[in-house]
Amino acid sequence: MTSRLNPYLTFNGNAREALEFYRSVLGGELTINTFGDVGTPDPGIKDKVMHGQLTAADGNTLMGSDCPPGMEFQPGNSMTVSLSGDSGDGLREIWEKLAEGATIGVPLEKQMWGDEFGQLVDRFGVPWMVNIGQA
Repeated sequence: MTSRLNPYLTFNGNAREALEFYRSVLGGELTINTFGDVGTPDPGIKDKVMHGQLTAADGNTLMGSDCPPGMEFQPGNSMTVSLSGDSGDGLREIWEKLAEGATIGVPLEKQMWGDEFGQLVDRFGVPWMVNIGQA
């Protein structure tokens, strides 16, 4: 069996919106289970995302949820989603979509190591890095 490492993002009540946005950027299939789907009767959280999974056509997977009851939401900078590859056009298109409403830390441009690289924090507060390898 093959192991996979997938980013798992936690949101402060807007996980559905964020995951649907990422689906519009990355494509693929999105599955969402709410707290209500597993029997939580609390009307305050029953429609919140207990687990969401976006599986892109290329096999990349992004998971996320709303912060569960009893846990404090603590946004931070200890996690970054990194996209890399040699498909410049596809990655440039993803960059442009992620950049809408984002804070750009490093514009997507050729870097000293020869690749195109950019870094941003999207409109949901999630940091992203995009690296386009050069031949």
